[in-house]
Amino acid sequence: MVKVRDIWQRLFPYGVFRTGEAVYLTFDDGPIPEVTPKVLEILDRYGVKATFFMVGENIDKHPEVYDQVVKGGHAIGNHTYNHLKGWKCSQTEYLANVEKFPKETKLFRPPYGKVWIWQRRALAKQGYRIIYWDILTRDYDKRVTPEQMFARVKRDVRKGSIINFHDSLKSNERMLAVLPQVIEFLQSQGYDLRTL
Repeated sequence: MVKVRDIWQRLFPYGVFRTGEAVYLTFDDGPIPEVTPKVLEILDRYGVKATFFMVGENIDKHPEVYDQVVKGGHAIGNHTYNHLKGWKCSQTEYLANVEKFPKETKLFRPPYGKVWIWQRRALAKQGYRIIYWDILTRDYDKRVTPEQMFARVKRDVRKGSIINFHDSLKSNERMLAVLPQVIEFLQSQGYDLRTL
């Protein structure tokens, strides 16, 4: 029997959807001073480390927030310099935007999770580990409530799960409301929460 994960892996070679024995909390689109420090406070309260897929432009605008994330012991990933849509530009333009990212990291997450296969192949050849997710909280969608996000995590989490949140203005209140619940649930179930 073919598993859904195997189908996704065939459709998106060079990408990781689930890995290892731990569970990985990830945050996209920061760092921004209005949200990222609040996320860090919650993570610190529970003794949890996470992986932040940052937009390079935001790092340049808010280096002090970037420094807070790094000093907190969290992992950093590249989310392009300008949150670039890979399917709407050439490979040369896309790779240049990825390389413009101001910090050294080989973790990469394409914005929107979309990038052409030849772009993924080129990134992999350059040593990038392309990270997707197997649980998308949809915290950016105002129609999705914190209760629905929590239910999705409870239903779908398993060892190796990569959970996708956003430390952005569009997800601020909903994400901050559900994050403590998610962490408490995962810890109560014995999951080991780590960085990628």
